[in-house]
This record gives sequence, structure tokens and C-alpha cells, in this order.
Amino acid sequence: MKTVEIRELSVADLQERIEAEKASLQSLKLNHAVSPVENPTTIRKARRDIARMMTILAEKQNQ
Repeated sequence: MKTVEIRELSVADLQERIEAEKASLQSLKLNHAVSPVENPTTIRKARRDIARMMTILAEKQNQ
């Protein structure tokens, strides 16, 4: 998800999206532990997307 798209979301939408992405990441990690994921960069991308969303959420909450 691009930064521009994330900035357009409201605070409530961001919080929901972060929780959904965290659940997805947890599922990816579990699947990777059982059998190797074909493309491990998907895990890295998910972590970065979550971090990006959390940063923008903090910016919006501080304004």
C-alpha cells in the first residue's frame, strides 16, 4: 500500500487496517514456520506496510 493511499484513510480506518495486517502477518509467519514461503519478501513487505501505517497513524493522532 502506498503512502498516499494510507494518508487518505481516517484514523479509525487506519486502526482497523493495522489490525487486519497484523493478523495477516501472523498467518504468514505461521505458514512460513510450517513450510517455507515461496517468496519471503512478502513477510518483509507486510512488516514495512504495518510500520508505515503506524507512523502515519501517530502523525494524525498528534495533530
